[in-house]
Amino acid sequence: MNFWSNVANLILKNRIIILLFILGLTFFWSNQWKNIQFTYTEAKLLPDDHPESLIYDVFKSKFGEEGNLIVIGVKDSLLFSEKNFNEWNKLSQKINEYPEVNFVLSFDNIKDLVKDTDNKRFDLKKIFENNKFDPESIAKFKEKIFYDLPFYNKLLLGNQNKTARTIISLNTEIVNTEIRKDFILNDFIPLVNQFEKSTSLDIKVSGMPYIRTLSAQSIKDEMGLFVFTALLVTALIFFLFFRSYRATFISMLVVLIGVGWAFGVLGWLGYEITILTALIPPLIIVIGIPNCIFLINKYQQEFAKNRDKLKSLESVIIKIGNATLMTNLTTASGFATFILTNSQVLKEFGVVASLNIIAIFLLSLLIIPIAYSFSGIPSKKHLKHLENISIKKIVKWLENRVRKERLKTYIISLISLILGIIGIYQIEISGSIIEDMPKKSKFFEDIKFFDNEFNGIVPLEINIDTKRRKGVNNLTTIKRINKLSEYISSIPELSHPISIVNLLKYIKQAYYNGNPKYYKIPTSQENSFLSPYLKNMPDTKNLITNYIDSTGQNARMTTFLMDVETKRIEIIEKDLKKEINKIFGKDKYDVILTGKALLYLKGTHYLIKNLFISLSLAILLIAIFMAYLFRSYKVIIISLIPNLLPLIVTAGVMGFIGIPLKPSTILVFSVAFGISVDNTIHFLAKYRQELIENNWKINSAVYSSLREAGVSMLYTSIVLFFGFAIFMISSFGGTVALGGLVSVTLLFAMLANLILLPSLLISLEDSINIVKVITKPKINIVARDKK
Repeated sequence: MNFWSNVANLILKNRIIILLFILGLTFFWSNQWKNIQFTYTEAKLLPDDHPESLIYDVFKSKFGEEGNLIVIGVKDSLLFSEKNFNEWNKLSQKINEYPEVNFVLSFDNIKDLVKDTDNKRFDLKKIFENNKFDPESIAKFKEKIFYDLPFYNKLLLGNQNKTARTIISLNTEIVNTEIRKDFILNDFIPLVNQFEKSTSLDIKVSGMPYIRTLSAQSIKDEMGLFVFTALLVTALIFFLFFRSYRATFISMLVVLIGVGWAFGVLGWLGYEITILTALIPPLIIVIGIPNCIFLINKYQQEFAKNRDKLKSLESVIIKIGNATLMTNLTTASGFATFILTNSQVLKEFGVVASLNIIAIFLLSLLIIPIAYSFSGIPSKKHLKHLENISIKKIVKWLENRVRKERLKTYIISLISLILGIIGIYQIEISGSIIEDMPKKSKFFEDIKFFDNEFNGIVPLEINIDTKRRKGVNNLTTIKRINKLSEYISSIPELSHPISIVNLLKYIKQAYYNGNPKYYKIPTSQENSFLSPYLKNMPDTKNLITNYIDSTGQNARMTTFLMDVETKRIEIIEKDLKKEINKIFGKDKYDVILTGKALLYLKGTHYLIKNLFISLSLAILLIAIFMAYLFRSYKVIIISLIPNLLPLIVTAGVMGFIGIPLKPSTILVFSVAFGISVDNTIHFLAKYRQELIENNWKINSAVYSSLREAGVSMLYTSIVLFFGFAIFMISSFGGTVALGGLVSVTLLFAMLANLILLPSLLISLEDSINIVKVITKPKINIVARDKK
C-alpha cells in the first residue's frame, strides 16, 4: 500500500497548505456563482443535427418563433356585465402598451372587414368606436361576435360561447430571454391580479411563454428547498447514527463546500440551470454523506482498536482510500455515461454531476482526516454507536438469512425477477410536454381549463410547401388546405386550426356585406370578383400573421394539442400524415408536421433510446472496473446480479403502478446502478481482506464481512434512501418519480448486496477458484491489517 501510505503522509503532514488550497478553490468557485443562469427555453431533448430539429429550424426560418402566445380566459356570464366587460377591455389595452407585446387580440380591438365598393377595397373598422361599453352596446356586441363573425368567434370564444379569451402575442425576440420572465412576473401577472381583485372574476392564464416562466420559477424556488432539506435530513440521520456534533458538523462542512463547488462549476461552464442540473447540488449532499460515513466510521473503528488518533487517521486513508475512490469512480461513471448521449441537457447533467462526485470524494478524503487531526480524541460516547444494539440485531438478522435461508432468498429473487419482467411489458412511454409540470399549481389547473375550453395550448405546426412561387394563391391549393383544416377540426384533441384559409373565408364574407353564411372558400368565379379588392388589402396583422412566407410558396397551419396520452398523440400524427398524403399527394407538395408538441414527443423517444445506451455503457464500464479489480468473470457476474435485479424489480413496479417511461424516470436506472454498486465494491473488498485473514474459509470470511462492512452499508443506504426521498417533496412529477424510484431501487439494492450477494458467494464457492481470484487482484482495494 505504498501509494496510499504516501497519500496519508502527504495529507497529514501538509494540513495547513491543503486547507488553504481548498479555501482558495472555494473562493474561486464562489466567484463563478455570478455566471449562473436559469434556463429560459424548453430543454433541448434532440441534438441540433437531428432530422426533426432541422425541420423545426427550417420552419422557424420561414415563419419565425412559434409558441409566443399567452392566452387569458374567463368562464363566467358576469364578464358581460357593464363594469366587468369594460375592465376586461382595459386589461387588454394596458397589456398592449408594453413594448414586449407584439399585439393583443381581444374584444376591445377586434375590427370588422368592411367592403368599400366605390374604391374596390376592404377597410378594417372597429365594431364599436366608443371605448366604454354600455349594456345596450354589450348586447349588440355579443350578438355580432356570437353569430356574425365566425372568424373571431373561434379565436376568442370557446365552449359554445360560454368562455371568453384574449390572445397576447409576445415579440419573438424576447420569448427565449430574461426579458420575457421579467415582463410576465413583474408586469403581466400583477395586471391580471389587479383585474381579479377589481371584478372578483377568476381569470385563467396559459400559453407556452407563461408556462415556461412559472415552471422555471418553480425550479428556482425548489432548488433552495432541496439543498436545505437535504442538509437537514442527512444531518439528522447522521447525528442519530454517530451521536456526535463534531462528526455531524465536519460532514456538513464537507458537503456544503461540495455544493458551493457544484454551483461554481455550473457558472464556470456557462450551463443553464434546468430541471436536471437543479438536482445536482442536493445530489452532491446525498452522495457525499456516505463518503463521510465510511471514513468517520472506519476512523472510530481503528481508534477503538489502537487508541492512537494519528495512526488511526493514517490507517483510514491507507485501508479504505482505494475502496472509497473506486466507489466514487463507479458512481461518477454512472453519471458520466450521460455525456456520451447526443442530448445537450443530458451531457451537461453528466459533466457537472460526474466532476462534482469526484470533487466531493477528494473533499471528504482531505477534510475529514485533517479536521479530526486538529480535534480531540473520540470519547466513549462517540464510539458507543459501534456497539449499537439495534444495528447489531439487524446485522444478525441478515446473517441468519444468509446462514439458514439461502434457498428462500433465491426463490424470492427469482419470483421478483419474473414479476419484474412481466411488469416491464406493462410500461408505457410518455411524451407529453406538460406531464411533469407541477400538478397542484394554479398554472397547471389553467392548462387543463384551456384544454377543456379551447382544445389545448401546445402548438402543432404544419408547413405546406407548394414547390413554386405564389403557389399558395392557387385556388386548388386553398381548397386542399381547407380540406385538411376540416379534417383537423374533426379530431376532438385538436383545436380549430388557423391558416390563410380563415382569412380568405372572412374576405368572402366581407364581400357579401358581412353575411355569415358566406364564410366559405371563394370559388374561381368569386376569385375574379375579389381580385381588385385583394390588391388593396389593409394591414391584417391583428387578423392573421406569418401564415404565408415571403415567396408565397409556403403556407402554415397551426393547431393546438390537448394534454393526451402519448399513444393517442402517435395515432393522431399517423392519421394526420395519412390524410395529408391523401389530400396533397407526394409529387406536387411537400407537407411536414412539426411544432413543440411533436418535437417533445420525438425528443422523448430519442432520449429514452440514448438513456438505455447510457445504462448499458454504465453496466459495461462498471463490469470492466470489477474485472480490473478482481480478475474473474465469475466474480463480475456475482457482483452484477444484486445490482441488476433491483433495476428490473423497479422497472416492473413502474409497469404495475402505471409510472411511464419519460426523460425523468429513465434517469433512475443509470443513477441507481452507479450508486448501488458501491456497496458491492465495499463488501467484496472487505470479503477479500477477511478471506486472507481467515485462511480462505469462505463462510467465515462472508460472515465477518457482513458484520463489519454491513454496518457502514446500512448507514449509507439509509442516508441514500432518505436523501433521494427528499425529491418527493417536489411539485414536479418527474422529480417526485425520480426521487421515489431511486430510493426504492437503492433499498432493494441494499438488501440484495447484504443478503443475495453473500448467499451467492457461499453457494458458488466450489465453482470459483478463490485463491486465484482473490490473492492476485490488480488493485488491493482494502489494505490488510498488519499483524
